Amino acid sequence: MTTVTRVPSAPPPLFPRLALAILPVTATAVIGSMATTPNIEGWYAHLQKPSFNPPNWAFPVAWTILDLMIVASAWRLLGARPRTGPTSRGWWLAVAAFAAQLVLNATWTPVFFSAHAMGAGLVVVVALLVMILWTIRASWRYDRIAAWLLVPYAAWVAFATLLNAALWQLN
Repeated sequence: MTTVTRVPSAPPPLFPRLALAILPVTATAVIGSMATTPNIEGWYAHLQKPSFNPPNWAFPVAWTILDLMIVASAWRLLGARPRTGPTSRGWWLAVAAFAAQLVLNATWTPVFFSAHAMGAGLVVVVALLVMILWTIRASWRYDRIAAWLLVPYAAWVAFATLLNAALWQLN
């Protein structure tokens, strides 16, 4: 009987992995900016806001920092691909969770800002928060730094959830 020796799969090369990390996060940021910018001085400016509403300049600063951390997390997770077996399937699940939270992130801004649908936005942002937390949990066993890099993002989205709920209640 012969045994088959499997060659371990290496992580994707640096530049393709970096592109796979940067492009979806950048696309999400562009979608967010396109939905937000035209509505800040009009619709959003006229909403009643809670006392804890940050100044408008704080949002792009926070999101720039968070987006860099999300890219770094994705890059690390993509480089942590296991060779084969059950851990490989779990890794694919972590990558799918990562992709799903990015889709929800890209969905929230048009729902909230472009459609002015604060109630639907609240549903999306709650789903986003749950998916970020799941991504952190799923990523933990493959790269703990990748998971930790998402914690500030989860905290910011938790705050955004509270802010979305308050805006919906006040308006």
